[in-house]
Amino acid sequence: MNANSLHGRHIVITRPVGQAGKLSQLIQDSSGEVIAFPLIEITPLSDYQAFEQTISELNHYDWAIFISSNAVQNGMPLVSKLALPPTLRFAAIGPSTADELTRFGIQNTLIPEHRFDSESLLALPEMQAVNNQHIMIFRGIGGREVLADTLKARGANVTFAECYQRINPQKNLSLLNDHDKNHALDAIVVTSSEAMRHLLSMANHQDWLKNVKLCVNHARIAEEPSKLGFNVHIATAPGDEAMLACLIHALND
Repeated sequence: MNANSLHGRHIVITRPVGQAGKLSQLIQDSSGEVIAFPLIEITPLSDYQAFEQTISELNHYDWAIFISSNAVQNGMPLVSKLALPPTLRFAAIGPSTADELTRFGIQNTLIPEHRFDSESLLALPEMQAVNNQHIMIFRGIGGREVLADTLKARGANVTFAECYQRINPQKNLSLLNDHDKNHALDAIVVTSSEAMRHLLSMANHQDWLKNVKLCVNHARIAEEPSKLGFNVHIATAPGDEAMLACLIHALND
């Protein structure tokens, strides 16, 4: 890839603080300018009493599913204090989450093979035959229900263990349009459905945003902005390198 592929381009990354480092470096290595504008802030719960009560039953469960690295970081410090049975199996939404679990001594985590989302995890054979199994899903407060609903439809008993919360720390989207009057904003990277919802809710009457390329990492995230007439580009694979390729293609097409 040409080291100057993004020369003079101004690219917003909406990921939470601490989760944008690698992509930011890749963009900068391609001579692009990164603007941090996190649309999600991950914060601990103010009270973990309910979470601790929930995980106290984990020794009776068949599966513990972690839907993000944040779920591991906020949930496993308390889970690791429990005496867990060797029969308990772990699953994760993708390799980054599985890698985070290894920090707590969890090996052989089940993960999808290609795309890393709930649908891909549900497609695995181990997630098909779950009738009468007890499954605990570790996640933040709220979020998509497709994983739990599908597992329940397959006969599983599902419990949520919510161990963090997500908030939108931004108040004014027009700050992006005003960030540098001498340089137009070129692209915005959005890598979660929740961040996209925040962006679109703030985009009311912000017509300039339709001139900016939106680069996303999943077709699901592209659905709503595409319906609204935004210029959306979807990375062809997971990972930061694929997102960089998406940006270069979108901005040099």
